[in-house]
Amino acid sequence: MVVMPDHLHAVIRLPDGDDRYSMRWRMIKADFTARLRKKGIELDGRGNGEIRLWARRFWESTIRDPQSLARRIDYVHFTPVKHGYVTRVADWPHSSFHSFVARGLLPVDWAGEAGQGAGQSGE
Repeated sequence: MVVMPDHLHAVIRLPDGDDRYSMRWRMIKADFTARLRKKGIELDGRGNGEIRLWARRFWESTIRDPQSLARRIDYVHFTPVKHGYVTRVADWPHSSFHSFVARGLLPVDWAGEAGQGAGQSGE
């Protein structure tokens, strides 16, 4: 997962037989919103009870093999560099990338510097 200033990306695995993407996203949004409010962060509303923080839509895709999963995770981790917020993936603090490094799954210098082309899957 990576949390950006105006959106987020996540790769989640639903339980077997569960295709309730909308319900899962509602739960994630509700928990995230509650944690922000608990920290005293004010959130603007739309007037109909919705929080402006959240997009009304989401896009899901089914990942069918390990290569597709790896590409999707790479894409998510590289997003802060792609949007120009940082030049190195490791410099973005709001990313699961750091847990991948802590578990030894990725090196801290994964994808190098912006503009080198590493880590960009094209998806």
